[in-house]
Amino acid sequence: MRELSPAAPRRLLHTRQVQCTGWERDDGLWEVEGRLSDVRTHDLDDSRGNAARKAGDPVHLMSLRITLDDTFAIVAAEAVSHQTPYEDCPHINDAYGALVGMRIEGGFNHAVKTRFRGVQGCTHLTELLGPMATTAFQAINPARERRRVAQGQPAFADGPKPALLDTCHALRRGGAAAIVRWGRAGEKLPD
Repeated sequence: MRELSPAAPRRLLHTRQVQCTGWERDDGLWEVEGRLSDVRTHDLDDSRGNAARKAGDPVHLMSLRITLDDTFAIVAAEAVSHQTPYEDCPHINDAYGALVGMRIEGGFNHAVKTRFRGVQGCTHLTELLGPMATTAFQAINPARERRRVAQGQPAFADGPKPALLDTCHALRRGGAAAIVRWGRAGEKLPD
């Protein structure tokens, strides 16, 4: 496995961790949970209206859960700000209920950034939705494929143009992965 080149001499200042997990619920729905933390290596005083924090204590610690149906429509959403720099931060959590009805599909990240722009949202919760959306695809699509195979159906329920075709360099039309996945048709599928 290839690694990054050796780094120049440096000192750690800040660590952001984003963890996203995908779940299959017993009722047939899906859940994706995301958690974001920001930790600094130095103390923060309260001179800028923020809460004082000791080095290593999270400045941000936030969680978000979305529940999805098989069409990737969000049917429930919940945000929690466990630790924030400002007293007013948690007051925006309920606004993320407005995710209900949105669908994770092309344009989702733009729609989220539009809906929760500026004072209508929290920068950190909004940023968390991008990796949560890709986690939904990574978790749900393979699980749906396994379900179809277990029911004796083809693994891929794609129409004339597979949904994943041309979504990235590796799955480009005519690329090795597309040809393996969709056969020689991967070269000449309709747009």
